[in-house]
Amino acid sequence: MKTTMRNVLLALAVALPNHVRALWPIPRQLSTGTTALRLANSFSINASFASPPGDLEDAISRTVGFLKTDQLAPLTPDRGVAVASGVGGAPELGALVLSLSGGAQANAIAEEAMKAVGTRDESYVLNVPADGSQATLEANSTLGLFRGLTTFGQLWYTAGGQTFSTEAPISITDSPAFPFRGFMLDTARNYFPVSDIKRTLDAMSWVKINQFHWHVVDSQSFPLQVPGFLELAEKAAYDNSSIYSASDVSDIVSYAAARGIDVLIEIDTPGHTSAISKAFPQHIACPEATPWANFAAEPPAGQLRIASNDTVNFTASLLSSVAKMFPSALMSTGGDEVNTACYAQDEETQAQLNATGTTIMQALSAFTNTTHAAIRELGKTPVVWEEMVLDYNVTLPNDTVVMVWISSDDVAAVAEKGFRLVHAASDYFYLDCGAGEWIGADVDGNSWCDPFKSWQKSYSFDPFANVTADSQALILGGEHALWTEQSGPQNLDPIVWPRAASGAEVFWTGATLPGGAPRNGSSALPRLHDVSFRMRARGVNAISLQPLWCALRPNVCDLTA
Repeated sequence: MKTTMRNVLLALAVALPNHVRALWPIPRQLSTGTTALRLANSFSINASFASPPGDLEDAISRTVGFLKTDQLAPLTPDRGVAVASGVGGAPELGALVLSLSGGAQANAIAEEAMKAVGTRDESYVLNVPADGSQATLEANSTLGLFRGLTTFGQLWYTAGGQTFSTEAPISITDSPAFPFRGFMLDTARNYFPVSDIKRTLDAMSWVKINQFHWHVVDSQSFPLQVPGFLELAEKAAYDNSSIYSASDVSDIVSYAAARGIDVLIEIDTPGHTSAISKAFPQHIACPEATPWANFAAEPPAGQLRIASNDTVNFTASLLSSVAKMFPSALMSTGGDEVNTACYAQDEETQAQLNATGTTIMQALSAFTNTTHAAIRELGKTPVVWEEMVLDYNVTLPNDTVVMVWISSDDVAAVAEKGFRLVHAASDYFYLDCGAGEWIGADVDGNSWCDPFKSWQKSYSFDPFANVTADSQALILGGEHALWTEQSGPQNLDPIVWPRAASGAEVFWTGATLPGGAPRNGSSALPRLHDVSFRMRARGVNAISLQPLWCALRPNVCDLTA
């Protein structure tokens, strides 16, 4: 009888193809079997060490809850009915036990998540036996345990009233290929309520994205309430309901950190600062000058008066005040799209340049280094956009982090200068591309970064392309970015998910899949369908990637099928 049952379970496991494995990002080392295993109704997750931190206990509770509520059926034509009908006699898994490696401190997940990039330990080892004996999850930190819990929650399907896997025993040894795996959200073009940001942070954590790059202000609005500069949000936010208070910031930072995510705040300077003129007009050159296209990358025009000592001191004080709101070791001061024509027609800027005998680029370098010094005093490492080191040739210390956005072709030049860098290239990772022109009176216009960047495009990215072997250590990772000229709360989920998950796997798993095969879209697509279905089950409105007919029949809709 036992032999017959084993044969049935083996047949069922084989019938459910390997591709249904719903792991994303796929672990770097993974081995699986062909034995069916059920979750017991009394299944529990327990820490083997004393006094687990509260955010780890919360993560355990969420994991157990998802195991009950995801109800993700296998993506097969019968939605797992045949398999579920035969797993009733399979062994039951009653518990997952969490442990920290010898000597590791049980710090809060939040504390581990906000350590400097490159110093966080996200590794873990997960083992799920086939016989129903307890599963184990071991890590060097609570952050590693959190990553392992995320993986464990993806191992299971539900059908016919059974929650099961057909791939036991499962053994995973995992750690990220890159320490920086990010998502950037612009909340200045259009405002996003705190609840939308939190939902996005949840989704990020499910695919192990660990950096929330918050582009919080820009020329269009200044929605951040900054202590000592309250006039900015009061006068430059869209309205009183479109402001992030200090309490909101604290809430977002703590919510993110408990989910293994560090918040990298960006206050873009000296360009993209027109909104500041609403509260401090003395510091802004060419405010809302027209025609705007002569003075800015997009309306409204306006830039900080970088040659003014008063403005430099104002900016340094503003950045310092913002820096104190965010515990991250990183802070971005932007630095992109500085418009020299704006300064050329600004009488005050020209008078100051002439009085000191300096050029605009010399003034920009002095402005940047003075403002950076202010945040460095608070323990922050500055982050800048690529123009600062490629176009403006500002002299910056080599620990400055550079984000490459204009083109992936620029990566090599940044690396050659010895800067650590983050991939954010518009030709792979800009989620807003391909939506058509948002500027009015331009009937035939398209977005500047056409075409649409599909998940397949970003998934094909090679982080080391055109980078010498000696420079590869400078690559911190990468991020998807959503600039929101044409996005708001109404389309946040569909435009981001699951596309942003593609980059999460690129920068977690690296170039090769478990077993050594090159990372490839054909094997990824069935798993990414699972990501979408699971996200929707958890309240994130991720889009479908194909007709359901295709999703239920992996690779049948490939171009070469």
